[in-house]
Amino acid sequence: MLVAGVVCATLTEAIAGTVLSLGRFHLAGDAHATPDEMAWLDVGYIALKLMGFMLAPWLLTRIRPRRLIVDASLLMGVSCLVTAMTARLDLLVALRALQGFAGATLLVAGQAIIFLAFERRHQPVLQAVFAIGAVVAPATITPALGGWLLDHLSWTWVFLSTVPLALAAAGLLLLAGEAAPLETAPRPFDWIGFLLLSAAVFCFTWVFSQGSRWNWFEEPRILWLATIGAASLLAFLGQQVVARPGVLLDFSLFRCDDFSFASVVSLMAGAALFGTAFLIPSFAVSRLSFTPTGAGMLLLPSGALFIAALFASALLVQVGRAPPIATVPLGILMIVVSMWMLSGSTSDTGASQMMAAILLRGAGLGFLFLSITLVAFGKLPERNLAGGIGLFNTGRQLGGLIGVAALQTLIDHEAAANVAALGANIAAGVPAVGERLAMTSALLSAKGLDAAAAHATSVSLLGRAVAGQSVVIAFGTAFNAIALGFVIAAPVLIGFKAGISAVRKRALRPR
Repeated sequence: MLVAGVVCATLTEAIAGTVLSLGRFHLAGDAHATPDEMAWLDVGYIALKLMGFMLAPWLLTRIRPRRLIVDASLLMGVSCLVTAMTARLDLLVALRALQGFAGATLLVAGQAIIFLAFERRHQPVLQAVFAIGAVVAPATITPALGGWLLDHLSWTWVFLSTVPLALAAAGLLLLAGEAAPLETAPRPFDWIGFLLLSAAVFCFTWVFSQGSRWNWFEEPRILWLATIGAASLLAFLGQQVVARPGVLLDFSLFRCDDFSFASVVSLMAGAALFGTAFLIPSFAVSRLSFTPTGAGMLLLPSGALFIAALFASALLVQVGRAPPIATVPLGILMIVVSMWMLSGSTSDTGASQMMAAILLRGAGLGFLFLSITLVAFGKLPERNLAGGIGLFNTGRQLGGLIGVAALQTLIDHEAAANVAALGANIAAGVPAVGERLAMTSALLSAKGLDAAAAHATSVSLLGRAVAGQSVVIAFGTAFNAIALGFVIAAPVLIGFKAGISAVRKRALRPR
């Protein structure tokens, strides 16, 4: 009941976290919101989620894990219920912020309670079960659920679907009994660190989530926010060093080489998870004319392989006694191959042609995520668990935020460059262009248009075809960019792992 309750709680966060990926325009229409106003829904949710990851370890020193998960689950359910009942933009922004904070809190407390309630030798399988709600669902399951609800009902039903899950989570956790508390003494709240970190998080969340819309530093507000965010972050880090102990950032975590390595890998894994979850549905909806249901269902079959890879990794570690890091190279290789396969997609590609690559992507993420989770927390003492889980999830969320921002910018720039390159070869004097325009004009004239209107329409249609093909090529470049990023990152990570091991051995060597 404890594990089932935690998984139900994580599913509420998965649904709330992915609702805007497909339902943004539906909600914007009902709220009569401009793109700038809708941006606050993203910024509020992500910024408060990042703050929740950092504050949850402190909350766990004051509140028992089970009670904290129950409270966070009920807060998530109530906020989603109210969201479904209102279209006021200011209230929606506040509710999205509450959902982000509640989601981060229940993720950290939920993973921590599983580590506390069960022996370390059982953790591989248990963490695989936890990952179904925390990682698999937002990457594969909830987009399909949200797409179906959007097509057949409305965006309000996406939020309403979290309410029974939140109640089920609270009920199961209350029936399960209390787990052991964390072995940490209550500490005062670090107000200075909180204010500095809040400023940095809000500034960087706005910059990364909205920067591509404003062409980055060509917009003064992006430049100012980036400057304020960098200054706040440097001040926060300095304050955390000077004011130790009792601060938000637990530097003792980095004494564990495995955690240091896994925290860096979490950035790359977050970029892969969120980046591919952004690219595939965006490509399907914008270029292949998929409905939200179709785009969501496109990712759903990969969930089965994702889960299978999670449990295969768990059994290799728990039963086969393999080192947790053993499946990381396999996961990276699968993701690289899947992105390379997707890079060949065209405007005529269908779901069947993309499915092999999408299934391979699911298996690769499964082999990658469980392994780095076990590497990160396998050797951490219980007193450092909550802080480690919070920081690890912060890295994954930041990696996803940066990855999506980079991919959006790449697609925008590549699409513009491709239009220029293709347009340079489409001139009135080129025979193929003349034939295309003449054939289209003839078809339109046969439908009743006069010659002048038919010619103007055929030119417009050719321009739209060029623009569409330019975006398709840009998406292919983005898929290749993810594959290339992993190819470059893999040897860098190996070197980083070898470097920190060498430094640790040198520090332990008797003088």
